[in-house]
Amino acid sequence: MATYVLVPGFWLGAWAWRPVAQPLRERGHNVHPVSLTGMAERAGQARPDTDLETHINDVVNLLASRDLHDVILVGHSYAGLVITGAADRLPERIEQLVYLDTGPLPDGMSQNEFAPSEQQTTNAELVANYGDGWQLPPPPWATLAAPVPDVDEAAIEALTTNSVPQPWATATSPARLTGRWEKLPRLAILCTFTTEQVRAMAATVPAFRHMAGDIWRYAELPTWHWPMFSRPAELAEILDGATR
Repeated sequence: MATYVLVPGFWLGAWAWRPVAQPLRERGHNVHPVSLTGMAERAGQARPDTDLETHINDVVNLLASRDLHDVILVGHSYAGLVITGAADRLPERIEQLVYLDTGPLPDGMSQNEFAPSEQQTTNAELVANYGDGWQLPPPPWATLAAPVPDVDEAAIEALTTNSVPQPWATATSPARLTGRWEKLPRLAILCTFTTEQVRAMAATVPAFRHMAGDIWRYAELPTWHWPMFSRPAELAEILDGATR
């Protein structure tokens, strides 16, 4: 039996992991999906100063309060920064890090800085015009899912109904890392990139420099950026295989 902590990306909460958590539990694993501060059932806790550090503390506190050890710590999208920060604080509790269509960013870099400049501009306008100056509204899920054959109406309905605005400070606050996390084994589950593409970018793009080296393993799961809604059974199978 392994212990998984599953951390979702922007707009999502623990609910997003249900299609993955259930098959992992059926395999006998201990699974802890996380809703970060200000997200999902914790939406009422959102504040303009809810930032990356807040979310790192959420995971650190969960590991400590539940006395979790030998954890397979999984982060999707933005949560790649969250799990890296948490592992940097408590590396002795982590067995390995799993980056789901994401990766660790260098110390001092924010999620927003990783985005292309045109996306940064669009997001800033959305925050200013529709997020009271401090929240990023969820995207039009049906539009994003339209070209993806594996996403059904139930998944779109779940995303549309349950997503909440993302506190924008989580995107603009930089990662603060000491390097203690860097010796931990890592698995990258790649959905919108191939292994070859990631290795090429790691060799040439500073933001990807932590994604190279023998400490990494890669698994490809071609789909859109939210595989827990398009290929949850296959995702659970890959996560289960991370223990072997």
